[in-house]
Amino acid sequence: MYLEIVSPEATLFSSEVDSVTVPGINGEFQMLNNHAPIVSLLKEGTVKIHTHTKTHLVFDELHAQIVPHVDDDKVLTLKINSGTIEMKDNRVIVLAD
Repeated sequence: MYLEIVSPEATLFSSEVDSVTVPGINGEFQMLNNHAPIVSLLKEGTVKIHTHTKTHLVFDELHAQIVPHVDDDKVLTLKINSGTIEMKDNRVIVLAD
């Protein structure tokens, strides 16, 4: 599936991913390939991006604080204050604050 993370300042991340875990307002949840369409509000927390490989990752290093997870270099994390997520047709868009 394709993940795009956008902030008011810039596109922070844009790439194919295996899954994404987000801090929903009712708790953390994960989306995998072919997930049902969903729109949800996000609260303060960490977005975890699970990648198959890091060879084609594109993200804005100047604006984002996307860092490799301590235990797994194929997991990237991004702290957010709030946001909105939409999943439709294997495309995930996170509007992050």
